[in-house]
Amino acid sequence: MIDLKPAGQLFVLACAAIISYLWLRYKHIRSVPAGTVHNAPREAAASETSPRHTSANRPPLEILYHGPTNAAEEPVKVDIVAVHGLGSNVDWSWTWQDKSGRRPPVHWLKDLDMLPAVVPNTRVTVYSYESRWHANAPKTRLELCGEALVRSLHHFRSQTLDRPIIFVAHSLGGLVVLHGLLYTDRTEEFNYLPRNTVGFAALGTPFRGSTMQSLAEKVAWLMTLAGSHDGIIRELEQDNKHITDKVHAFSQLRNKMDLPICCFIELYNSDYGKRFGIPGLVRGMVVDEESAHIPGWDRVGLNADHFKLNKFSGPSDGSFIAVSNEIRKMFVGRGSVLKRRKSDTEKSHFMVPFGCNKNFVGRESILQQLLEKISPSTDQDDCQRTALEGLGGIGKTQIALEAAYQVRDKHPDCSVFWVPAVDATSFENAYRDIGCQLGVKGIEDDKADVKMLVKVALSHESAGSWLMIVDNADDLKLFADATLSDHLPFSRNGSILFTTRNHEAAVRLSQNNITTVAKMENDEATDLLRAGLKENQIHNAEGTARLLEFLTNLPLAIKQASAYMARTDMSASKYLQHCQSSDKTMVKLLSQDFEDRDRYKNINNPVATTWLISFNHITRDYPLAARYLRFICYLAEKDVPISLLPPGENKLEADEAIGILKGYAFVIERNELDSFDIHRLVRLAMRNWLQTNGEWQEWAMDAIQHLTDKYPFPKHENRDIWMRYLPHGQTVLQLQENSANKETGLLFNVAESYFMLGKYNEAEQMYRQTLEVRERVLGREHPSTLGSMNNLADVLGNQGKYEEAEQMHRQELELCERVLGREHPDTLKVR
Repeated sequence: MIDLKPAGQLFVLACAAIISYLWLRYKHIRSVPAGTVHNAPREAAASETSPRHTSANRPPLEILYHGPTNAAEEPVKVDIVAVHGLGSNVDWSWTWQDKSGRRPPVHWLKDLDMLPAVVPNTRVTVYSYESRWHANAPKTRLELCGEALVRSLHHFRSQTLDRPIIFVAHSLGGLVVLHGLLYTDRTEEFNYLPRNTVGFAALGTPFRGSTMQSLAEKVAWLMTLAGSHDGIIRELEQDNKHITDKVHAFSQLRNKMDLPICCFIELYNSDYGKRFGIPGLVRGMVVDEESAHIPGWDRVGLNADHFKLNKFSGPSDGSFIAVSNEIRKMFVGRGSVLKRRKSDTEKSHFMVPFGCNKNFVGRESILQQLLEKISPSTDQDDCQRTALEGLGGIGKTQIALEAAYQVRDKHPDCSVFWVPAVDATSFENAYRDIGCQLGVKGIEDDKADVKMLVKVALSHESAGSWLMIVDNADDLKLFADATLSDHLPFSRNGSILFTTRNHEAAVRLSQNNITTVAKMENDEATDLLRAGLKENQIHNAEGTARLLEFLTNLPLAIKQASAYMARTDMSASKYLQHCQSSDKTMVKLLSQDFEDRDRYKNINNPVATTWLISFNHITRDYPLAARYLRFICYLAEKDVPISLLPPGENKLEADEAIGILKGYAFVIERNELDSFDIHRLVRLAMRNWLQTNGEWQEWAMDAIQHLTDKYPFPKHENRDIWMRYLPHGQTVLQLQENSANKETGLLFNVAESYFMLGKYNEAEQMYRQTLEVRERVLGREHPSTLGSMNNLADVLGNQGKYEEAEQMHRQELELCERVLGREHPDTLKVR
């Protein structure tokens, strides 16, 4: 641009505006001769001489070259769509004219010796949109122009939607194409278009805006009376954030679609003044090299200024040769581009957060069952749903992990997605990762409904075959409230595997298609313990077997024990001794954290804490089941009679509560339907949980009182009842060992039960405790205390401890005579 002071610049701009306005008025009223099209077919030439369409009534898309006319030639294989630039139109944008008038005009898009000769098996179409800005300009935006282009193409190509397409655009037209393709990528109806786009030739497109933007904006302001509008002009400000963001988004789309792009760069300054009849008034680069191409995209320099980038004088024009050669390369390479895209679309994804567990052992029968159920091809008329249920720590996640790798190896075309369902956040984060991997449009928007977007994507047939593993689907509330269940995809090419410790969740989520994980077999458990240990640590086969039995063959407990033993170089027999020494030591061992690459880092590993989530779920959702669990943990672990449990409001509520505990595998039903066992380690973990939360004493007293009320005085007539209650009474009484206020009623009944069974040693211990408490609480002369003395004397006599028994009877007789009198029936009994 000429160097002028601000005032001079304003004067020059005013002059340019006035001249431009007069020039536009002149162009508007004069008739532009169409001229003769060089080597054009007769029908094409006729269209050139027909009355010019106005922007209001001309179709947006017009065919310039229909393709080969010879039936023997191959049919049209590609659509070429040309989009003109700012302030231009399809009548003269692509036409070179000889100023001397000695040569006919050359329209390089349709003249038979021009582009049709280079790529004959194409259909060449031009797009017409209103791009005026300095007079009679529409109030539009580039984004709207791009959307209009896409809609027009969709309708125009309704019969050939699958045909590949190459865009050719001059200047602003390149940004129109850019906005159009971005629009298709976020609009499901049109998202086929980027997949079918095999080339984009951008002739001087201002991807970073134009240095001439400020000048054009001032001209638009000066020409307001002529109907100018600077809406599009404002968007061309160099390096403005809006256009930068759009180009960034388009670069991502281009990379995803592997779209061939060639940017053509002007190598000469443009003379603006010459266009208005004042040569040299304003000169400069309209779109410099930095703006005309994006790093990483192909670029070619043309020996032309901005206004001649899209006009070529004939087949030997160097610029035409350069441009047409690049378009031909896009045409020839379309097959490989489409093939790569198809391959990428069909490519399977493996999104599992853990490596293959090299130490996985056993579980062959369960794995076989599972693999037969979860293959997406098992039922071609439905989306498979399967649940893998079992106690926490039983190995469900590891089995699912092994199944994931086996599915990957056996079905390479099947994608595998892993979704933790510990809570809503972990579920959504996993869905977001899946959406990003699949390239789901809009997935990274802050306000995007991530779960619904991924559901729709996986439900579409184009997602191919997939297996989704929803791990730790334990909290039924997350699914029952439709928080997550409404976002599970459905595809006849898909399959969903849930792992859960909640039987009710397994039933609801899988329509009762459940595989239950039981404890490991002995040889499997041995192999698991052996991994990572030295031979001298497990050389004692008997001690190793007893340790595994003590740990109930629970995989998580075994892995934790193995990790601790490996770290401390401890033998299996020694570890067992510590476990059996006391509950406190056992809890300490089971609370040891350990490194495990195959478990979630944000979830505690130790066995003592692995059931806390389930405890909390039960406490929140099933109050009676939570009360039962607290009560049961004070009892013996085997053969807990249902009749011993605290009552619910009705029988149905009680049965439901017991069913919940069975569903979590915290209790195990026995052959006798009226009793169950509590898992040994669950019982220990529950006790530890109560102590940690300061609830131990409260619930212990509740358990003692309830059992005192339920335990009958032992007689031969009610033998079946007290015999079943006896182990639990004895276990509960152990809670009183350090208590100053012991419940003597339960002590007495348990002692009497042992006496009737002939277990005099146990009976003696219980009677002594009863006597001790009653003497302290009631006094030596209380009738109940005297009764305890008599019972203790009897059991001592039955054991042959006659001297001590006689002494006890004498004390009793002396007290009875003093309190009751010599003639009282109870005194006489002692005599």
